[in-house]
Amino acid sequence: MRVIITESPAEVATIAADMIADTVRGKGEVSIGLATGSTPIATYKELIARYQAGEISFANTSVYMLDEYIGIDRADENSYYRTIRREFSEQVDIDDSRVHSPNGQASSVAAEAARYEETVRAAGVSLQLLGIGSDGHIGFNEPGSAFDSPTHRVILHPQTVRDNARFFSSIDEVPREAITQGLATIRAAEHPVLLATGESKAPAVAAMVEGPVTAHCPASILQFHPNCTVIVDSAAASQLLDREFYIAAEKQRRARTS
Repeated sequence: MRVIITESPAEVATIAADMIADTVRGKGEVSIGLATGSTPIATYKELIARYQAGEISFANTSVYMLDEYIGIDRADENSYYRTIRREFSEQVDIDDSRVHSPNGQASSVAAEAARYEETVRAAGVSLQLLGIGSDGHIGFNEPGSAFDSPTHRVILHPQTVRDNARFFSSIDEVPREAITQGLATIRAAEHPVLLATGESKAPAVAAMVEGPVTAHCPASILQFHPNCTVIVDSAAASQLLDREFYIAAEKQRRARTS
């Protein structure tokens, strides 16, 4: 696991945007996985700015979302279907037909989960952008999720509901269920890139990077991925015991490649 510690959230966004740009640029057809939530927005703004400056095109890029609430209308501004379009794809040259997400209003959630799992697996995701919940979840894989899970229906943890209430008028409006890519689906990506900023994420980051691999912290399964990158600011890295080593290792890595 490569751990990059930066001084600020802005640097997190810049480094993540560099990795996405390197994945997309000059490689023909490419599939990337995107996440919603607060943390990735700065990365999307950085990519939009580069597109507007003529530095990058996403015309040959297909996007696969991690998850979607069950029961929420796709036109609702809080649906992830709308969020990723509003915050990113509508502001660059990604055709809307290339933006894929689970349908939280499907008549059969099980059938929809199976369909989406097949779609994502067939696409072959080159880079999967991830955030991390305060309880260690990635996607909506809450504590206790099976490490070999495919795309599936989940009940949201009360902490996740509380965390997401900031996006709704009241906590009562937050959906309690979702369809999410499973941990096995996420791990199938060639390069998972997880972002975290702020002191509130420090316990989850420490558990993910340095704690035991346990279903209590679903993100910890990424320790077993051969090509996972974690990009955090100094606040989110504050509880890492080997912080000094990660900083030194990254300096050495960059010196080798410069």
